[in-house]
Amino acid sequence: MKFLLVSLLLSVNLFTWHTDFDEAKKQAKENHQLIVLNFSGSDWCGPCIRMHKELFESDVFKNYATTNLVLVNADFPRLKKNQLSKEQVAKNEALAEIYNQQGSFPYTVILNADGKVLKSYDGLPSLTPEAFVNEIKEIAGDHN
Repeated sequence: MKFLLVSLLLSVNLFTWHTDFDEAKKQAKENHQLIVLNFSGSDWCGPCIRMHKELFESDVFKNYATTNLVLVNADFPRLKKNQLSKEQVAKNEALAEIYNQQGSFPYTVILNADGKVLKSYDGLPSLTPEAFVNEIKEIAGDHN
């Protein structure tokens, strides 16, 4: 029973969205993983909310991401109750200046551990979770 509980807790903790890009790059380098950087408006952008629910929260994506990806969320909420710290806003804006200069939402970038763009998705991809994961697997195979 203890083993099952520990396994469950570990699997839950491994699927997390980072907010510190430098820390994410460090983890990606150490573990030879790709980075998925997602720009979203979590409390106002309908396609962003759908992307998280339909793609990122799918079992297929979670199962793959847990051991193969480092996830970074650069969120730009608008509601006062969801406002981020000034430090986090500055970090997200700095990421947007590099990776999302056009200000698209959602905007998702697949990066190598050095931060090089391998593929980007402008808007909500019209892919099933399986197809989305398969595209990432193809990219990972090409850039390991």
